[in-house]
Amino acid sequence: MKNVDNRTNDYKIMKKIIRTLKASQPIGPYSQAVLVNNVLYTSGQIALHPETGELVINSIDEETTQVMENLKAILEAADMTFENVIKSSIFISDMNSFEAINRVYGTYFKEATAPARETVEVANLPKFVNIEISMIAVI
Repeated sequence: MKNVDNRTNDYKIMKKIIRTLKASQPIGPYSQAVLVNNVLYTSGQIALHPETGELVINSIDEETTQVMENLKAILEAADMTFENVIKSSIFISDMNSFEAINRVYGTYFKEATAPARETVEVANLPKFVNIEISMIAVI
């Protein structure tokens, strides 16, 4: 890895692919997460159970919990926790689920250190799930 040198604009990015069997496996040509220098970018996670590969969609609470558990496993694979998260993007299929999603999501963060975030209602998500979350975390 070569650090940024502002005098010569010469730099090298340290890029590491993060993989874990404790989170759902990618359903396309992407990585679970990429660590660039000290910043972790997770791919959007849906409620695929890592052991069975089945969707957990019995309720929005269970679905959100599985998404957050997948993200937790990815963060742990990068030696991080939710304390390292600085930004979350939440995509949902129905804004009427916002309160339930927020309740579950909030249990993973301390209010004083919760990350910046947006929540957006979308027409469809992969496998027609109800929620997808991606995160950015720093060391």
